Amino acid sequence: MFTTLTVLSDLAAADAMQPLAAPKTIPQVIDGITGWIMGIIALVATLFLVIAGLRYMAAGGDPAQVEQAKGNFKSALIGYALAVLAPVILQVLQKIVGG
Repeated sequence: MFTTLTVLSDLAAADAMQPLAAPKTIPQVIDGITGWIMGIIALVATLFLVIAGLRYMAAGGDPAQVEQAKGNFKSALIGYALAVLAPVILQVLQKIVGG
């Protein structure tokens, strides 16, 4: 018990001694956001792709269901295109903001 308290107090003291992180610049913030945006968009596009595949398999020849599946495929392709273009869009935004 004594060693656990000693270790915890040492960790708390070491954590208190660390300096605060310096504020990030606009380009650093935009670079950090780029990865998140690409990941989220790719995740949603993959979800649409899976839904489209399931709808197409379950359509059973029903033209309305096949058209819904095709719409989901188109949405997935648009999502993947946005995920690929996200860095370009954010770079343009960075130039506009002036970072």
